[in-house]
Amino acid sequence: MTKKIYLAGPEVFLPNAREMLDLKASLAREAGFIPLSPGDLQIPPADTRIGHGCNINEVDERMMIEADAVIANLTPFRGIAADTGTSYELGFMCALGKPVFAYTNVAANHFTRIKAHYRDVVALDETGRYRGPDGLSIENFDMVDNLMLHGGILRRGGVIIVGDAPAEALYTDLTAFRRCLAAAAEKLLTPIDPDRTDIVETSS
Repeated sequence: MTKKIYLAGPEVFLPNAREMLDLKASLAREAGFIPLSPGDLQIPPADTRIGHGCNINEVDERMMIEADAVIANLTPFRGIAADTGTSYELGFMCALGKPVFAYTNVAANHFTRIKAHYRDVVALDETGRYRGPDGLSIENFDMVDNLMLHGGILRRGGVIIVGDAPAEALYTDLTAFRRCLAAAAEKLLTPIDPDRTDIVETSS
């Protein structure tokens, strides 16, 4: 059975949003998935802007419930961390117990980006923890983003692909996305050979 995969990311905010959403969906189909993507469905009208936002949230959550897995674009967006909406969607899918995959187009890890935010004015305190000039502690786990995102993916057997796109193509370079799609297809769409000897079955 073909798997439905939810494509989470900040592409909806790009000037060429429709082009990027359509291209990612096309690549997902080529990989063997049925893509579900924010921006693809009609949003019911609302009387207020808040109501419209809630309607978008409802449609997106409904798509995630329908999906079998998610690929999240964790490329830092408007700051040092992943898009907040994408982070919510990744957590939502983790909570549903569905397979989760992610990629980023920035090679520098979360700790490195936070240090750059502080212009490298960071110091170790008496406990051995890094802190910025504002006194706030800094995560140092060699992860692509907050430990709840990276850790949540790894602990569920997911894959995180780290790319290194040029600044001018940070949100349009799909090299890492293609690699992530391939990894997801390998895990979700490749039939298990019953004659393989490297698979150990366990029973409770």
